[in-house]
Amino acid sequence: MAYKNHLNTGLDLVTAYEKTRSGFVALAIERNRRSTPFIDQARVLKTIASQVNSPANLMNLIEIQPALLAASGVSDKAAGYLQPQHKIQAIQGLIKEFLEPAGSDFVEELVYRFLLTRGDTLGGSMRNVGGVLAQRKLTRAILANLALANIPYYWLHSTTKTWIPMTEEDAGIDLYVKGLSWSIGNKNRTIIYNLTVPLVKSNIDVCLFNCGYQEISPATYKIPNLYIALGELKGGIDPAGADEHWKTAITALSRIWRAFSQVDLSPHTFFIGAAIEKRMAEEIWNDLESGKLSNAANMTNDTQVDSICHWLISL
Repeated sequence: MAYKNHLNTGLDLVTAYEKTRSGFVALAIERNRRSTPFIDQARVLKTIASQVNSPANLMNLIEIQPALLAASGVSDKAAGYLQPQHKIQAIQGLIKEFLEPAGSDFVEELVYRFLLTRGDTLGGSMRNVGGVLAQRKLTRAILANLALANIPYYWLHSTTKTWIPMTEEDAGIDLYVKGLSWSIGNKNRTIIYNLTVPLVKSNIDVCLFNCGYQEISPATYKIPNLYIALGELKGGIDPAGADEHWKTAITALSRIWRAFSQVDLSPHTFFIGAAIEKRMAEEIWNDLESGKLSNAANMTNDTQVDSICHWLISL
């Protein structure tokens, strides 16, 4: 009953109002951080587009063709499916329908429409930003626990897919971590984030393996008895979406329980959520008390997060 190290009742899981407010502020800051490159691009686009005196001449500015396509309302994903001639048609449509009618203000109209499309792109990336922030916070807490215990670790870079040994300059690695690996005594442990578990046939937010990073491979993921713990992270802070987050999480956890029980295994399972309402908290507590869930914590409560990370490292 490791959860009783930081929980006395289910009410301890309920998100406090001030934590909800702080969560919304954190999301706003993250949105501003992610929007900065788009604003810089728009500024450069305005400078380059101002070199011509008519919308038609924009077609001659090769360096801003991708931006013109974006201003046409074509997303980066959609652009990958278009042939060159179709891209030209989209840009010509932008010029004829919107830029030429704007007259001398065509550059401002271009920048405005560019930012509209980039805003949609940002909106799409922000839909899962709560989960991203939750993973980053969990990672920082795990790293802090390892550092205090003087336990060296390796981390998996999400882009290069390479394992990198810890250094004294690891500040900010939570932005790029796909996995963590460490050893305690003769126990080798590895965490992988956002993994499609073959046995479960669905994506699981956090998986803890009984092996070192050198042994991690697609083949490893197919060995059920290597899974020590599996957990769901729900970082969305909006109370209005709390119930939906829990429904999604409990569905994933139920799949885990069912799939592993079919091979006579019962790895630890845990839930960490940012927006937890009273009724949710009661359900989570009941699952903890019945033994279905091994542990749970509120992501906005540092003490609870630190405790569950200490538990993960000790498994």
